[in-house]
Amino acid sequence: MKENQTRNFEKVITRTIQFSGYSSILFVLLILFFLLSEGTPALFDVPLSQLFSERWYPIEGYYGILPLILGSLVVTLGASLIAVPFGILTAVFIAEIAPKWLQEIMKPLVELLAGLPSVVLGFLGILVVSPFLRDTLNLPTGLTALTGSLLLGGIAIPTIVSISEDALNNVPDSYRHGSLALGLTRWQTIWGVTVPAAKSGILMAVMLGVGRTIGETMTVMMVTGNAPILPTSLQALFMPIRTMTATIASEMGEVATGSPHYHVLFFIGIVLFLFTLLVNVIASNISSRKLKRSERILS
Repeated sequence: MKENQTRNFEKVITRTIQFSGYSSILFVLLILFFLLSEGTPALFDVPLSQLFSERWYPIEGYYGILPLILGSLVVTLGASLIAVPFGILTAVFIAEIAPKWLQEIMKPLVELLAGLPSVVLGFLGILVVSPFLRDTLNLPTGLTALTGSLLLGGIAIPTIVSISEDALNNVPDSYRHGSLALGLTRWQTIWGVTVPAAKSGILMAVMLGVGRTIGETMTVMMVTGNAPILPTSLQALFMPIRTMTATIASEMGEVATGSPHYHVLFFIGIVLFLFTLLVNVIASNISSRKLKRSERILS
């Protein structure tokens, strides 16, 4: 009797897990279908040459999304240059150097930062970071791509730290002991053995951190100035810009349903979806390669 109940319970759990997995796939496909159905008419409403032009001014019929795409890339690249080294170094410190008592303090703090609402960071940017950069660099305004990059870097760092630290902790201790037994110093062991062994996990952490910066909305909308200026040089870091996410969030509630402006905003959503999908596919590919490599080692 108990065996039958156990089997039935296992079947229910299995069906529930399968349903959850299929539902996730279905939701993604429905989102993609919705974006395509609402966004592809933009290709018929607006000439392709104008759609990828340099001017975004929908009131006068200019729907050039190139400044928005490049604005997103500038902020994402700037955030990555900040978050990747800081995130990896912090993960190495927590996993390999910090004493146990400090690890127990830092790990919850990192998890707390990962759950910090982005609007709070936006307020921090407006009240502290923006005035500081404006006064220090003698800029006309502190609401620039650099401000957005700094804050997005802060958003991505906890993700990179958490996943990278897990990857470092998963490296077998035998690697470290063998390296030390061969006469390598602690630092040589960390950078020559442990970090390379965790490379796949660290790369996945970086990709997921970058993916989070691409999709961030509230912070960039608050601190980047929201000016659709085409970034063409390094000076763009010190100028206001506008990202794809900020454009959708700030303008979607004001457009007429079915208008060219409406369809172009959904087309921007398609571009953003493809960017995020690309990052996630790369991260999944890295993760699967790591799993296959581990299976080969174990076999």
